[in-house]
Amino acid sequence: MADTDDIKQTLWKKMAASPFVMVGPADGSTHSEPLTAQLDEDQTDTLFFFAGKDNRLAGGGKVMAQFVSKGHDFFACLSGMIARDNDFAMIDKLWNKQVEAWFPGGKDDPDLTLLRLDIDSAELWETDMSLSGKVKMLFGGRINPSEEGSHAKVGTTAT
Repeated sequence: MADTDDIKQTLWKKMAASPFVMVGPADGSTHSEPLTAQLDEDQTDTLFFFAGKDNRLAGGGKVMAQFVSKGHDFFACLSGMIARDNDFAMIDKLWNKQVEAWFPGGKDDPDLTLLRLDIDSAELWETDMSLSGKVKMLFGGRINPSEEGSHAKVGTTAT
């Protein structure tokens, strides 16, 4: 079982490898949508997303974001406030070829907006089952607590 700091570090490593999340209003008033998180190592508890100005999340508010790692061995539910953050210095810092493919007008594209998600709490799960635990799952055996992996409820994803 990993300690809380370890599982938080794993979150950011896994998100860097596959930064795709589903984000939607916390009140469930509309469906979540897939967005690509832009990570800034200088910002704790923060995700950025390039989106169109008419994106359903551009109005801001309380949201939930769900993340599943590439190997399906790490899961996260992130809660926080999303808002427009069109600071050109941040847009310039996070800009990349993948974003440019969606916004052919570049950093000055009239449809471009940068959304900022400030995370205020998270629940994290890491499945780190031993080989014996995986064999038990395959054949219907009982999983011991030491084979389950790690889980943490946190108020910050900072380590």
